[in-house]
Amino acid sequence: MRLKRVFDIVVTLLAAAVWLPVLSVAALAILLTTGRPVLYRSRRLVSTGEPMEIVKFRTMVKNAEQLANRTTVPVTTTRFLNIPPDSPLYTRVGRFLERCGLTEIPQLLHVLRGDMSIVGNRPLPKNVMDCLVEEYPYARDRFLSPAGLTGPAQLVGRDALTDSERLRIEGAYCRAARSGYRLRLDFMVLLYTVLIVAHVKKSMDYNGVMAMIERHSRQRALVPARDDVEPATESPLAFD
Repeated sequence: MRLKRVFDIVVTLLAAAVWLPVLSVAALAILLTTGRPVLYRSRRLVSTGEPMEIVKFRTMVKNAEQLANRTTVPVTTTRFLNIPPDSPLYTRVGRFLERCGLTEIPQLLHVLRGDMSIVGNRPLPKNVMDCLVEEYPYARDRFLSPAGLTGPAQLVGRDALTDSERLRIEGAYCRAARSGYRLRLDFMVLLYTVLIVAHVKKSMDYNGVMAMIERHSRQRALVPARDDVEPATESPLAFD
C-alpha cells in the first residue's frame, strides 16, 4: 500500500494549483447563498476501524440529515442511501457542485493526512454499512483498502448498479489494491472519473469496470463468475 500512498501525495500536491482555488470559490458560493456551515461534517467509516469525522461541501439544506437518513428512508431497491439528483433537499449551488463532481474536494485534506486515498470506495455511515452487511456479508470487503474521493463504482454511477454489483466492484478493487496493486489502476480510475464528469467519456458498465480492474492489476479472478457465489474476504473483519 506504500506505492498507493505515494500516488495520493504526489497527485494531491501537483493538483493543488487547481483544487485550492476551486475549494475557495465553492466555499464562498455556499457562504453567500445559503450561509454557514459551508462544510458538512459527519462520522463515516473509511477503513476497517472506527468511524471518523470527515468533511465535504454542504450541498443540501441545513436540516437534510434529519430528513433523509437510513433510519427515516425505508429500504426499497438499494441499501445505499442515494438521494436523487433532483431532490428538493439540494441547494442550487449544491446541485451544481454535485453535477460537477466537486462535493468531495475538501476531503483532499483527509488524503494529505493519510486518513483516505484519492481512489477508493466512498465512506459510509455505520448504519448504512450495517444494513448492507445484513444482506451481503461480503460488503466488509469494500474497506480492505482506505476509502477514497472517487472509486470504480463511480465510473458506472450509483443509480445504474444494484447493491450486489456495486459491492462486487468495490470488493474487487480493494483486493487488487491489497495484493495486486499497480499505479495505473488508480490512474485510470481517476482519469476516467474526470472524463466522465466532463462528459468527454460515457459512463462505463459493470462488466467494463470489472474488466478494467483485472486488466490494470496483477490479480486475476477477482470475483466469481456466478452471482450466487459470494466473494471470499481476505480476512475476517469486525465492526463493533
